[in-house]
Amino acid sequence: MATDRYGHDVYNGTSEAAAHLDRAVEALLFFRPEVTEAVDDLLEAAPASPVAHAFAAYLGVLGTEPAGAAAARRRFDGFAAGLDVARLPVRERLHTAAAESLLAGDLRRGSALLEELTVAHPRDALALFVGHQLDFLTGDAPLLRDRIGGALSAWDEDDPHRGPILGMYAFGLEESGHYAHARETGSAAVERNRHDVWAIHAVVHTYEMQGRFAEGIAYLDARTDDWSEGTFLTVHTWWHYALYALEAGRTETALGIYDAALHNEESRGLAMELLDAAAMLWRFHLAGSDQTRRWEALADAWSARADPPFYAFNDVHAVMSYVGAGRVGEARRLIDDRRRWLTEPAAGAVSNHAMTANVGLPVCEALVAHAGGDHDTVVELLWPLRRRLHEFGGSHAQRDALQKTLVEAALRSGRHDMARVLISERTALSPDSPYNWLSRARLADSVGDAARAAVARDRANRLGRCGDLVSDRF
Repeated sequence: MATDRYGHDVYNGTSEAAAHLDRAVEALLFFRPEVTEAVDDLLEAAPASPVAHAFAAYLGVLGTEPAGAAAARRRFDGFAAGLDVARLPVRERLHTAAAESLLAGDLRRGSALLEELTVAHPRDALALFVGHQLDFLTGDAPLLRDRIGGALSAWDEDDPHRGPILGMYAFGLEESGHYAHARETGSAAVERNRHDVWAIHAVVHTYEMQGRFAEGIAYLDARTDDWSEGTFLTVHTWWHYALYALEAGRTETALGIYDAALHNEESRGLAMELLDAAAMLWRFHLAGSDQTRRWEALADAWSARADPPFYAFNDVHAVMSYVGAGRVGEARRLIDDRRRWLTEPAAGAVSNHAMTANVGLPVCEALVAHAGGDHDTVVELLWPLRRRLHEFGGSHAQRDALQKTLVEAALRSGRHDMARVLISERTALSPDSPYNWLSRARLADSVGDAARAAVARDRANRLGRCGDLVSDRF
């Protein structure tokens, strides 16, 4: 029987199929678009391979595209209809069960099955990668870290793929708050392969979470050719660059990146790219910057998708876009549709049910309240959720747009004690962030403490001078 590069048997597969599988996994680990073609080749070479069909199913789910998931489900169901699962080897049985769970919308059961698989087969890079991405989609930071940490000892120092495994571990460390360890681990992965965009991304997150935007800019600038085109993470990494520019006070640079990379007429309209665009414009919105033209184009892109209930994190960013464009009626229609969906008997079987009911809808309501200037309602909705936002997925950096919405609402509603707590939490974690110090200055102004306001504003201005390090490429 043929084996893959990790020594696993390719059940119902030939040596040709094993080569395609290795090529597909290699592309997946480095976020290269050719993974799609490689999986198609794998399916053609091994149409009876459970791992091949599971791989295709995983691709259909991880992009959070409802149409892609539906197509993957139809193809997988056709394969599974004649499959005697009980006769499969354990690894193939678990891959098949995980794929079935994900296609049915049960992300957590799929995640648990892949964890069971990697306990027995810690060098199954496909299972590790997919499980890691599911941990991200469900906001499970401890598992995002420990799934990879638990398998790391099975990967020898000289293994060519130890690097991307380290990159995954770095991101799990970062989301768990181990910033120094994450940066060290991610840097080690990049040293092994300078095109490891997930490892680069992990390092970038550590700088973002600590407000060290000048170092983040320098890091990305030194590696522009390695991350800036040709991967599934290209747009998202440009988003991080734009975040740094915005934090540095270089709004024109951030908007230049937005127009060139985040959203324009040539954008593909993918959910993961549209949500980055929305999260960027929302930060401008909170700062009082009028971006009507950009909001309109982005809201049109979300509207054209007409997504069914699928992933609450996407829904929130669609509502964000409608609100930003002043199209509150569309935001309300999406919210009402999701509320109706929650009452359907089948909805409770999917992970997105809890994500929508517990986090997604309250956040959407808070965004609509913000649009109406009802900051008391924003606080009432977001304050109880501020330590639970991870439950509907995304990263700390992505969810920070919502944390900042709560800060703004507390300030604007005159809830000084609440604002003090929020700003103190932020400044303690990220003392180099100009935004945090400017928020502290605004709070001091609002309670008439001119001396504290002056000190905080001076600190913000001194930190903001690092903005000179931002390049002028846009």
